[in-house]
Amino acid sequence: MIKYLEKSARTEDAAIAEALNELGLDRDDVSVEILERAKSGFLGIGASPARIRVSYECPDEEPVKAPAPAPVKSEPKPRAEKKPAPEKKSAAEKKPAAAPAPAARPADPDEPAVYGEIRAFLSGLLERMGVNADIEIGPRENGGVNVNLTGASMGAIIGRRGETLDAIQHLTNYVVNKTNDKHLHISVDAEAYRAKREESLARLAEKMAEKAIKYKRSMALEPMNSYERHVIHTALQNYEGVTTSSTGVEPNRRVVVSYVKPDKPDNKPKSREWA
Repeated sequence: MIKYLEKSARTEDAAIAEALNELGLDRDDVSVEILERAKSGFLGIGASPARIRVSYECPDEEPVKAPAPAPVKSEPKPRAEKKPAPEKKSAAEKKPAAAPAPAARPADPDEPAVYGEIRAFLSGLLERMGVNADIEIGPRENGGVNVNLTGASMGAIIGRRGETLDAIQHLTNYVVNKTNDKHLHISVDAEAYRAKREESLARLAEKMAEKAIKYKRSMALEPMNSYERHVIHTALQNYEGVTTSSTGVEPNRRVVVSYVKPDKPDNKPKSREWA
């Protein structure tokens, strides 16, 4: 009687070796049929093992009757215990109470409409930046609008040498003036940074002017943005003995303080007038 045994392994030889080991036969005692060859795949993806069928001859055996299984006594099923029904929770108990939203600042009836636009834009921008700040809005002397931000995280608002603050001011002017017919200059400050910066720049301008006069040569300042250059020019516009100019291209444009020779008095003797 012919019998069959199927085996699978990583390779065909490994599968044949496992079958022979299990049967205790030699390779010449069996016939091997390869049902599926091994596939290595690409980088281990799509790999599949080899599958073989071994046929071998076995002497006929008299069938042995299996003993009849003993009857199994059915045991009574345990009585299911009734579980108490879960208590129904009210709708108020199911959902946790939501945190109350922060109260919005009441609108000032005497406040111009443009102030509300500025406040709404800056509130949304600061919220996305993760900064909590108070927004104070008031008129400027030249007809524009002053905005001052106060709070605990003003360093992130100001940025390096006021670059972030300048960007916020630019965006505010763009968004608000886009919907208004009349252009309005909006100055955005944080913790009076601009006033302090202007004082520092004015002192620097005077210091550089003194050096230019002392050494009778031009003195170049570090690169500055247009606002800071304007402060330097304004601080020295009436300073005797120097003149200012800007040189270079953005973002490396800078102010140059140049020495100006004073006008020499005319020492020629005046002709005597004869009567």
